[in-house]
Amino acid sequence: MNYHREGAGARTVVLIHGIGHHWQAWRPVIERLAADHEVIACDSPGFGSSPALASGTEPTIWAYTQAFEDFFEQLGVRRPHVAGNSMGGAIALELARRRAVASATALSPAGFWTDAELRYCQASLGVLARLPAPIRPAVRALARTRAGRAALFAQTFGWPSRMPASEAVATLEDAWAAPALAPTLAAFSGYRFGEPQQLRGVPLTIAWGVHDRLLLYGRQAPRAQAMLPWARHVALGAGHVPFFADPAAVAEVIRTSCAAALSAAR
Repeated sequence: MNYHREGAGARTVVLIHGIGHHWQAWRPVIERLAADHEVIACDSPGFGSSPALASGTEPTIWAYTQAFEDFFEQLGVRRPHVAGNSMGGAIALELARRRAVASATALSPAGFWTDAELRYCQASLGVLARLPAPIRPAVRALARTRAGRAALFAQTFGWPSRMPASEAVATLEDAWAAPALAPTLAAFSGYRFGEPQQLRGVPLTIAWGVHDRLLLYGRQAPRAQAMLPWARHVALGAGHVPFFADPAAVAEVIRTSCAAALSAAR
């Protein structure tokens, strides 16, 4: 698994991106965490620069959870703190279920959807996965403009104009190149978050962007709160992917989660 490691501190935080993304999306957050945390930001298998899961492995949330648990063991990192966005948020919660992490912070996590909301998510992201190659240069050019980013990323970023043009283009290119994008999106059909009682005992934070237009805040955040009432629930003034809209708030949510877990362990 390809990863970036930065910072120092007694607490190790592993960052997991969402479907179609890459570790670089976390850069604004890493800059704010690395002063007092060891940060490991990963490309999930089949995305960014990481090879896909082993041949024949269906790219389900549970398969990715196992891949990250194996990754922790390979690095010699025992029960790190973990934060994930979207699909990465679902993976973070499943790692908590396995007691593989000291704390889990899930940012707009997948899995709290109805059947209709799942289909909406798959259809929305499927447009990106199926975008014909001949029109991609025009879309890249559009992403380099402020107005273009607003049009292309309005559903997933609360304020797309705050994302650098270089990151917008890299996001598109890495998504198009990702061998896991289409099969992982299809595998979402088999996932729903359930059995919440199994996560008791692991410090959890669920943070949702109030402008999330992909995993709808007004519908899915209340379900997460109802299923996990003992978790800490936070509303962010951001969209589905919050890293560029308000990186300071995201970093503070993660930092507070880590500190709360440390206090609980004493």
